[in-house]
Amino acid sequence: MAALRRLRQCHPTIIALSQFHTSSHASAKQHYKMLVLGGGSGGISMSARMKRMFGAGNVAVVEPSEMHYYQPIWTLVGAGAKTLTSSGRSTASVMPSGVKLYFTFQISYEYLIVALGLQLHFEKIKGLPEGFDHPKIGSNYSVETVGKTWKALQDFKEGNAVFTFPNTPVKCAGAPQKIMYLTDAYLRKTGKRAKANIIYNTSLPVLFGIKKYADSLWEIVKQRDLQINMRQNLIEVRADKQEAVFENLDKPGETKVFQYEMLHVTPPMGPNLVVKGSQLADEVGWLDISKDNLQHNRYPNVFGIGDCTNLPTAKTGAAVAAQSAILNRTISRVVKNEKPDRTYDGYTSCPLVTSYNTVILAEFDYNGQPLETFPVNQAKESRIMYHMKADVMPHLYWHGLLRGLWGGPAPYRKILHLGMK
Repeated sequence: MAALRRLRQCHPTIIALSQFHTSSHASAKQHYKMLVLGGGSGGISMSARMKRMFGAGNVAVVEPSEMHYYQPIWTLVGAGAKTLTSSGRSTASVMPSGVKLYFTFQISYEYLIVALGLQLHFEKIKGLPEGFDHPKIGSNYSVETVGKTWKALQDFKEGNAVFTFPNTPVKCAGAPQKIMYLTDAYLRKTGKRAKANIIYNTSLPVLFGIKKYADSLWEIVKQRDLQINMRQNLIEVRADKQEAVFENLDKPGETKVFQYEMLHVTPPMGPNLVVKGSQLADEVGWLDISKDNLQHNRYPNVFGIGDCTNLPTAKTGAAVAAQSAILNRTISRVVKNEKPDRTYDGYTSCPLVTSYNTVILAEFDYNGQPLETFPVNQAKESRIMYHMKADVMPHLYWHGLLRGLWGGPAPYRKILHLGMK
């Protein structure tokens, strides 16, 4: 579990960020035209784009983690459909050639992109993260714990399989229930489903935020006899007793204890602590940027992308892809002293895995309106969409997004809808 604590603390090891808002530091040993903070999907994608804009020698990336993971595939890793090894590559190997990688820094810059992601807070649940030392509990949200999900699923005999959704913003808001559907499928395949109670305790008042897809998911829930409890927030795990304690958010102080044979925890999440402690944050702690062009609302030479920002859309890899194209255009205009001329519509996507061979592909905008790429009803379960999720999207991630070549499906959407959408 020491490794899990290191995971939580890795970004705060970046130093001197309390001053990173506007100006260059005369004492800094290195100076770059563009400095990118963070080597996740947004940071690597933008560094590749910035290399093409400014030249490799003018771009630097700060990322303390030595490994880079394609996290969307962890849903399938936790269900045994993919291996953890397949999800990771060294950070150095995904860096654009010639762009300098730093693990810590004191660097001056002309322009700054903040792509630091968000923070997991297992420790805000009493009994965690130390509870992961016990069996029958896992989480698909951490490289340290995703394998424990698969082990708990394989070891399941009979009883309650409990899945949680915290009372905070989360990345990939569909993931907490995807593993529930996969667990149902696995237990049916192995003949154990009759002895299982599958329970989804969510802090939300809805199953999914977009009604079109929620309606389809409710049908699946009814067909498969899954138990959904709204406004239930996990506050404690008693791993030695296999008990999970939930608070009723509509009746504060009222709690209920669930005995579990398997528990999947989605941790509370919040702003990256580095951003939260800086002058770049909004009042809550998220990076304060324009929802239209991704430029900082107070510092014009600072930009942001991805989960660390206060953009009012779901925090997903698909959102990062769409944002990268807009941000690239914004920066190309700003460096010429021109006004940004492209607007981000809030596009994001969530491939809702509903079995080992079906997906509901949710795509929507800032207004929560479906913004679908394909000229079919994507609220229906689809085998083709599953193969997109499991096989096509990882390839698109490693060879498209991280190389700054994939900016989301918007151009293809127009073509596939004959220009009508």
